Amino acid sequence: MTDDKKPGRTRKSSGRGQRDLRVRVKTAKGRKLSSTLWLERQLNDPYVARARREGYRGRAAFKILELDDKYRFLVPGARVVDLGCAPGGWCQVAVERVNALGEKSGKRVGRVLGVDLQEVEPIAGAEIHQLDFLADGADDQVKTWLGGRADVVMSDMAAASSGHKGTDHLRIVALVEAAAQFAFDVLEPGGTFVAKVLAGGAETEMQAMLKRNFTKVANVKPPASRSDSSEKFVVAQGFRGEAVDEADDEDQND
Repeated sequence: MTDDKKPGRTRKSSGRGQRDLRVRVKTAKGRKLSSTLWLERQLNDPYVARARREGYRGRAAFKILELDDKYRFLVPGARVVDLGCAPGGWCQVAVERVNALGEKSGKRVGRVLGVDLQEVEPIAGAEIHQLDFLADGADDQVKTWLGGRADVVMSDMAAASSGHKGTDHLRIVALVEAAAQFAFDVLEPGGTFVAKVLAGGAETEMQAMLKRNFTKVANVKPPASRSDSSEKFVVAQGFRGEAVDEADDEDQND
């Protein structure tokens, strides 16, 4: 009996003849290469498969899950506003974490309010409203719906792509700044602001603005964020209670 036939000995394979478990997509007539590559990436993304299994509306749900696991801002009883909430994955996570359905016995019951420009399919435990958060009076409308101020304002929004990396970066920075200004109007003192940004160097002023208004500001790329993506997330905690802008700083330094 040769060594590789002895009981308990596993023969090592050279790898030849093994099935490639990666799903490959053939380029269909009329389909762009970029679309084919996107579809192939989706089919091979473990987070996409996991979202399907666990009932989330998209892989983005795991980004907010991982951020909350680290920073603990979605606590039972918290009142949460999700800006640009479509398709609703972040709202689904928030509903679970803040106990919006009251399923965690003995825990405080939170509120989750999602707003978006487009209609969003209903989510159990969340209140979804079609609203432009940039419109005049949107902050007051949100506070009316909530019956007060929010503990968390979060945003996974991204501006429509122009195809030009520099332009897209400036657009998303402007969008995050607008979301932050909205948060200043609706957050309770001590509240948290979470938003997606793009790494690119043009967000220095935005970071400074957040540091003036929150006691702690972290920039993080959660594991669920694709490694080839330039996105990262800012988590600003401990809202100081009254928005401070650069002009106010200058007045205080005079």
